[in-house]
Amino acid sequence: QVQLVESGGGLVQPGGSLRLSCAASGSIFSIYTMGWYRRAPGKQRELVATITSGGSTNYANSVKGRFTISRDNAKNTVSLQMNSLKPEDTAVYYCNVNAAGISLARYDYWGQGTQVTVSS
Repeated sequence: QVQLVESGGGLVQPGGSLRLSCAASGSIFSIYTMGWYRRAPGKQRELVATITSGGSTNYANSVKGRFTISRDNAKNTVSLQMNSLKPEDTAVYYCNVNAAGISLARYDYWGQGTQVTVSS
């Protein structure tokens, strides 16, 4: 099975920065798309950013220009650099990895989530 561990969440003031990281481990044969999603209080989960194995990125309009997603294929990690944070960025952030495990079938794997709170 593929396991994901997220880190880097915390409390930050508006305008500040935070970097989230996610490490994938287990019997991984290939990782395709990696990304970050978030769920704010009282709202649905939404896509924040994704990055393909080829390096193509996609961002939600609300974070475009402020967040940057990157990946390290050798280390099976994906990171999200968050700058100019706003109170509305407050949410639980989830790492998502589309990968082929030991069965060679592709599945979406999810991390447990890490809390990001933007407040003065």
